[in-house]
This record gives sequence, structure tokens and C-alpha cells, in this order.
Amino acid sequence: MTFIANNSADSIELCDRQLDPLKTATGVYVTVHGHFYQPPRENPYLNAIERQPSAYPFHDWNERIHHECYRPNAFARVVNDRGEVVGIVNNFEYLSFNIGSTLMSWLENYDIEVYQRIIEGDRKSCDRLNGHGNAIAQVYNHIIVPLANRRDKYTQIRWGKEDFRKRFGRDPEGMWLAETAVDYATLAALIDEGIRFIVLAPTQAERCRPFPSEDDPEPEWHEVGGGQIDPTRPYRCFIDDGRYIDIFFYDGPISGDMGFDDVLQSSDCFAARIGQAVKGDRRQSQLISVATDGETFGHHKKGTEKCIAYACAVEFSRQNWTVTNFAHYLSLSPPTWEVVLKPITAWSCSHGVDRWQDDCGCGGGGEWHQKWRRPLRDALDWLRDELVKVYEETGRKFFNDPWLARDEYIQIILDRSTDKVEQFLSRHQNHQLASAEKTDALRLLEMQRHALLMYTSCGWFFEELSRPEGVQILRYAARALELAGEIAGVRLEEEFIRRLALAPSNLERYRDGAEVYRQLVVSAQISPKQVAAHYAISSLFTNYQEQQRIYCYDAQQLDYQKQYMGALTLAVGQVRLVSEMTWEECHFVFAVLHLGGWDFHCCIQPFSGRLVYTQLKGRLFETLKQASAAQIVIAMSELFDDRSFSLQHLFVEERHRIMQQLAENTKKHLDRVYTQVYRDNYSILVAFQRDELPVPIELQMAAEIALSHRCSTTVAELERAADDPQAMLNCLAELAAIATEAEGLRCQLKIPEAKKTLEQLILRYLWQLLHESDPATLEADIQRLVQTIEVGKQLHVGLSLDRAQELYYHYLYEQIVPNYFQDGRSQETACRWTASQLCPLLGLGQELGIDVSPWL
Repeated sequence: MTFIANNSADSIELCDRQLDPLKTATGVYVTVHGHFYQPPRENPYLNAIERQPSAYPFHDWNERIHHECYRPNAFARVVNDRGEVVGIVNNFEYLSFNIGSTLMSWLENYDIEVYQRIIEGDRKSCDRLNGHGNAIAQVYNHIIVPLANRRDKYTQIRWGKEDFRKRFGRDPEGMWLAETAVDYATLAALIDEGIRFIVLAPTQAERCRPFPSEDDPEPEWHEVGGGQIDPTRPYRCFIDDGRYIDIFFYDGPISGDMGFDDVLQSSDCFAARIGQAVKGDRRQSQLISVATDGETFGHHKKGTEKCIAYACAVEFSRQNWTVTNFAHYLSLSPPTWEVVLKPITAWSCSHGVDRWQDDCGCGGGGEWHQKWRRPLRDALDWLRDELVKVYEETGRKFFNDPWLARDEYIQIILDRSTDKVEQFLSRHQNHQLASAEKTDALRLLEMQRHALLMYTSCGWFFEELSRPEGVQILRYAARALELAGEIAGVRLEEEFIRRLALAPSNLERYRDGAEVYRQLVVSAQISPKQVAAHYAISSLFTNYQEQQRIYCYDAQQLDYQKQYMGALTLAVGQVRLVSEMTWEECHFVFAVLHLGGWDFHCCIQPFSGRLVYTQLKGRLFETLKQASAAQIVIAMSELFDDRSFSLQHLFVEERHRIMQQLAENTKKHLDRVYTQVYRDNYSILVAFQRDELPVPIELQMAAEIALSHRCSTTVAELERAADDPQAMLNCLAELAAIATEAEGLRCQLKIPEAKKTLEQLILRYLWQLLHESDPATLEADIQRLVQTIEVGKQLHVGLSLDRAQELYYHYLYEQIVPNYFQDGRSQETACRWTASQLCPLLGLGQELGIDVSPWL
């Protein structure tokens, strides 16, 4: 879409000169900045996010917010008054934005399509805005930079830059500071690293003045400490040595309204609010910039990504405003004013940066205090300094320059392939490293990575230390402590816990940070033995390949044998685990006994030789022949270390999967029982409903379970029948009948898996129809697809057609419109569809909620 305004609406002089606002600063410019960020949520031992029940029905909060915000902004809808899609806009092409490095890494793995749309949005903005892209970098893992020591400041900036460069293919011009927290030491570090500009809140400025000139060599300073600074222009901030960085101050009132008012309810309302900030003087150009959390657009405020899409792509151009970004505007209109900042400030704390180190009241929860913040900060600072000693002393044994190695470790974080790691170590090693030395070198670097992650700002942001955010940063601290012990043999945990005991919790069950650490952190630590136990128990339900990825471990199956005896199942084997993170290698022998139901007995020990292993395996399988669970458990206890593992020791994801499998037989039996109850009492149910009497809860429950089971079974059959048109029609007819029956009996179907299955089938059918379907069967294929959509609606599963809309919309504008409706072309120019087939094809667009009226 083209939406560039050429002139300021109220400037006759500029209109006469016909200046291009993309090349010359003229008129009104608008920048909407989104700070997109999620805290790192990965288990430090597995490098993966585990299931978070509070995010249900999604796996975790990253996934939930992705579906509410990141994907909707990558494919933002512009709709007409009938709710039909008239345009799909990539908001990242128009928004100024930063996306946290840890979030971008997650997006790359979770939804590559959205990840690529974000990259594409920046590239297209570069093309449109003279090489200045919308994306700016961010300090790596959202630490409060003014509270970091000097080395951590530089590493965070360098990691943020390298992450940005790898993803966007260019150097960043600007950088977003976590919570916009800044001081002059931070400015010096940014300048040293070549960052041209930052974005701050208006309340962070202290005073400003125009540049000195011949006419006015000593211009007067204007005090603006209460947020009175004019945000419509950039400013230059000088540090002591005369160097400088440029600063944009976003419009505070409008930005606040975006987050806490209803200005995003429509593009008209949003444009009107921005219009109130436009200065009425005759300055050549001015910038109206606003900034807020990117998650505002769709997550915090549902559907507001549509407002952003229409405002940026259509509404602002109607106002003769130019949509731009900070870097582009800076290239057109360099600062003519300088600014002095307050000593140390942030956008979400009126007490400087005390929210991340003191009981300042910000983020408080009613009567709850935040007295834990200072002791937590002090404990982590102490740990950081102790880890510095370990890193410097041990690092000199491996690296030419340990701190340079840490700064460049981001290259490995971004690509942990063997070749990349070998190249990195070869470049930094001070001698040829042996295999064990490589592991220790990587452990050192991982120790430092976790020492940085433990400062993620979210840990202090809220009202209580035992919240997930506080626990997460303590988990990073625990992993750093563990690595320090493995590398240097130092014992720092006891002193760290003693210092955490000074951090009082608001909850009686924890009392203080020490108990939070013991109850919520220590209990979640994972050893290689536990990984082996996970492998062993889950092997009873999974056919592992010889080489298998288990979270961040490569598992090599060296031997495996499984035997059954009545209700008992015994598996014995060897597995070699290699950590992707540290290259640590462990070779284990395992034996796992399934006694039936929920009872498992698993033993693990290091491999000690082939003969010992052969004898162990032989004795266990010989004992199994006795069909005595007690005898096998006794034998396992004699052959292995004392500790054993059970189902409870599996990682959460796998434990839940196995629990579902174990419950399947019970569930099938109950489904049969409830189905029989439903059938036997169907006429009674109908009679109650007919006379509008309350249905006995036992009968209503039986009906809902029976119909839900029948529906789930039919959906599974539909999935299997995807390539059999007649079987598909039969399944669809059955699902429609179930929906009608459930509606008549006022049953709420419990079929959570049906939503995902139907959405995937609709997308699959649509792709086949558009790209592979036989034109002779087009109408029948369309009818089956429409029926599937209708059944999804009848079942009330909350069917989403977003991806199907995107696929159809792309095909419409890439194939149908160019081949049939542009430049006088007719259907003869394309051999796939005839003129008579276009109508049902366009009618399908209507079913999908796409506006096809111009061509129908």
C-alpha cells in the first residue's frame, strides 16, 4: 500500500516547491514505536520453555502472546463495514519497533513465517525510507543498564548489536534501553559502540536549549524536568569528552493514552488524538512520535493491530502525514537543540531506577512491600563479582582475552553448530585445547551467560520475589553457581543463600529469598542423571532413534533391549548424552521397570565397562523370568546406586504425555459406559428438554461425554480420510448431525483437539484446491471445504480462519487478479480456471471472509 503524503497540509510555500518528504524534511511525520519483548522463560538446564498452565489453552505465555499479538501484527487485517478483509498489512513495515533478542530467537524456532515477515517489514521500510529500517536493536536480555557494571554494559550492547546484525543483515542505528533506563555512563557505552540514537520518555530530560549560533552564542537553557520538553524534534546529548548521541523523546500523553485509554479503538480516534499534538506554527517539519509496549497491539488491547494497520496504511496519508521511523527522520532533520538528562531515570519508575533495587512503591501490590528488592540485588551483585574471579582466573587458562571471548560468545548463542563452536574456540584459545578443556571453556562462557540472564529486569518489576519472574532469575543464578563449582570447585551457594535470607517475602510459606530458592529453585535443578532417567522411562513409550535430540542434549542409544513378562516391562540399555551447550559428555547404563499403571522403577549409573554391563543386563533379564516385581527391584538396587527415579522425575512435558497414554484405556472404558448410559436414557433426556425441566446432572454429563467422544472419534476419522472425498463427506455429515444433537440437548462439547485439527484440514484443503485441484472437480472441492468450515462453526470450537484467509488473499492478489482482471487480460491468458469457474472460486473468498465484491 502507498500512503506517503507529499506536503504539509497548511504550508502553501512547501506545496509550491513540491518537496518529497522522504528526501527533504517537510510537513508532519508520524512514528509509532512498539517495544516488543518477552522475558526469557527457558529452563536453564534444558534450554526450552516448559508448559505454563496459566497460559492455557496455549503451551506457554510466549505462545499465547504470539497468537494474540505477534502473528496478528505480521498479518494485520483491514476490514470493511461488513467485517470482510479488504487488506492484510504487515504492521512491521510501518511500525518503528524493537524486538528483544530472546523473543526473536523463540519466534525463529516457533513460527518462521512470522519471523520472516518481521525481517521483511524492516527490509521494505529500508527500501521506502532511503535505507533507514524500522527495526532498532535492544540491549540483549533487558537488563537495567545503569545498574550494570561496566563490562556487563558493553557485553549487553554488543550482544544486542550482533543479534540484530545477524537477523536484519545491517548494523543498528538506534538501540532500545530496557525500561528506557539511562545514565551518562550508559550513553558513553552506546557512543563507544556506534549507536546513533536512543528513545526516551519526556520525563527523563532535565533541560534543553538551541545550539549556539553567531546570533546567539549562549542560548538560554529551558528547564523541562516535569516532562515539558517538546517531543516533536530530535535532540543532541553531549557527554564530558564532547562526543554525543541523539535522543528522541516520545509524546508522553499520547503514549499513555495508547496503553491506558481507548484511543486505539479506531484509526479515526487515533489520528484525531495525534492531530492534537501537531504544532500550529510554520516550522518546516515536525515529528509526532509515540511509544508503548508492542504487546499493547493485540494482547493487552484486543484487535488494536487492525487500528494500527489502517492508521499507518491509509488514515495518516489522508491527513497528509508521512509515516516514518526515527532513523529516517534523523537523516532528514538532524538536531538543532541539545539536551541535558536527569542523572539516572527510567520510564516506569518515578524514583530513578529504584524499582529494580529498592522498596520504592512502584509495582506494589496493595499492602505488599518490596523490601526484598535491595537484598536480591545485593546478593546477585555479590555472586556476579565472585563469578568474575572464577572467570578471569580460569579463563586465562584457555583464552587469549577472556572478556573478548565473552563479548563474541553471542556468535555461538546464535549458532551452536559444531563447526561454529570449533571456529570460535580456535580463534580465542591460547593453546590447542583438549576435549575436556573445550568443555570447561564452554562451561565458563555459559556461566557468564547465566550471570547476565540473572539480571533480567522482570525479576524486580512486580510486587513479590516468589513470582515466576523472580524465580526465573534465581534459576539462572543457580545454574551459574553450579557451573562455577564444576569448573573451579568453588562453593558459593551457601553464602548466596545466606544473603538471600535477607530478602523478606510477602508470603508466609516462603518467609524469605532463601526459602524461595530452596523450594522453587533447588527443587527444579536437573542433572545429567535425570536426563538419562527421562530417556529411560520415556523409551518405554517412544521408539527412539539411535541419535535422538532430548531438549539440549544429543542422546546416542548404544544398546537397548526390552522384554515383557505378564504385566511387567523391563528395559535395559546404554545412552551417551552430549550437552549442546557445554559439550559435556556422559555415558550411562539404565534399567527401567514398569510395574503397570503409574508405577515405574528406574535406576541409572555411569557406564563402567562392557563386561560389567553385560553381566548386569543378563542378571536383570534372568530375574525377570521369575515374574516377581519385588525380586527385580531388589536386583536393581543391588546392581545400581541407591537412588531410583519414578514417573514424577520425568520432565513435565513427557510426564504429561505418558500420563495421558496411561489414562487412555481407563478413558476408553468410561467413554463406553457413558455412551451406553446416554443411549439407554436418550428418550428421558429429550422429555426433560421438551418440558423445559432441569436435566439430572448425571444424565446431562453422560450426554456431553458420549457426544464429545463420538465427535472426537469422527474428527480423527475425518483427518484420516483427507484423500477420500466420499469418506470426508460422510464424516462431515456425521459431525453436523452430532452438532445438531448436542444443540438440541444443550450439551457443551468438550473437544479441544477438534479446533486445531479442523483448522489444519481447512488450510490443507485450501492449498490443494488452489494449487493442485482438478478444475473439473473445483465446485465439489469448494463445497467440501465450505462444509468443513460450516461444521467447525456448528461445533462451536472457536474456529480461526486467519491462516486460510492469508493463503487465499495471497493467491487472489498474486494469481487471480493479475491474470484475470488487470491490463485487459481475460481468462484465456491463464489455463487453470475458466470464466465460469471464477465465480465459485470468488464465492469461496466470501466464505472465508475476504472482500471479493470488486470482481464478483
